[in-house]
Amino acid sequence: MRVAFVGKGGSGKTTLSALFSRHLARSGAPVLAIDGDINQHLAEALGPTEASAPPLGEHLDSIKDYLRGTNPRITSRQAMIKTTPPGRGSRLLRPLGDDEVHARHVGRAGGVPLMVTGEFDESDLGVACYHSKLGAVELYLGHLVDGPGEYVVVDMTAGADAFASGLFTRFDITFLVAEPTRKGVSVYRQYRDHAERFGLRVAVVGNKVTGEDDLLFLKEQVGDDLLTHLVHSPWVRAAEQGRVEGGPDALSSLEPHNSHALTVLREAVDSHFRDWGRLHRHAVEFHLRNARAWADARTGEDLAAQVDPDFVPGPAALP
Repeated sequence: MRVAFVGKGGSGKTTLSALFSRHLARSGAPVLAIDGDINQHLAEALGPTEASAPPLGEHLDSIKDYLRGTNPRITSRQAMIKTTPPGRGSRLLRPLGDDEVHARHVGRAGGVPLMVTGEFDESDLGVACYHSKLGAVELYLGHLVDGPGEYVVVDMTAGADAFASGLFTRFDITFLVAEPTRKGVSVYRQYRDHAERFGLRVAVVGNKVTGEDDLLFLKEQVGDDLLTHLVHSPWVRAAEQGRVEGGPDALSSLEPHNSHALTVLREAVDSHFRDWGRLHRHAVEFHLRNARAWADARTGEDLAAQVDPDFVPGPAALP
């Protein structure tokens, strides 16, 4: 199951991504956290780094070579763009599987397996878009065959930046983290309107709620989309200051209300039924959009031909 955390910068989405990932890991569930934010802070939020791994964005070419496999519709790595969907001959991935991508790029922080896209560094200034790094995450999710009880948690870019690629359609549920302020819920309205066009499931998670007035404000602003909320957390502040031991078991001292909110999030994820056909149709739609907009001209190929009309990813497509 694929979970995205989005929200206004400073809303606490990275903190919630880390808390939810640690909550899953503490239960023994297989979980992979991915830092897809331009500000790469998820590892720090998870806890002490136990094993580091190279960023996905630095090895995009080798990831493309591996994923395209023997797919005859993809003529080269240069012709494979971030939206290129898998087809017959492509290599599909299982979560944390025994493959080249996971072996190279999965580190570990706070007891949670972690992939990172990489920072926007000085060499990128003025010449690159951060979403080129996120292309590795989009390709990864496009070739991933995950099932119930397996979790991929992605900390997304802040605000409306999340819509700059088709990545926002790759999730089973998107948790929008909102503070109880007008600015805090402004991103919610943008996300809701875009998500409705694609039939995507969005739930609002209130954060930094200090009392009934805050909760009433959120209910008035987002209505039934408000799934749950977290209250001000001394535990989180202590963790951010390095006064909480690392590892999933540290969550045992999280405030009861906030711990229950994490359980509500998991129940919402587990209640989702994956429609592989619809997921693939979204992928194809955004691939064709990118092909027409810029990729055909850049590659000199008709990238619509990369779509395998008789292929749908999912368990049945695994070798």
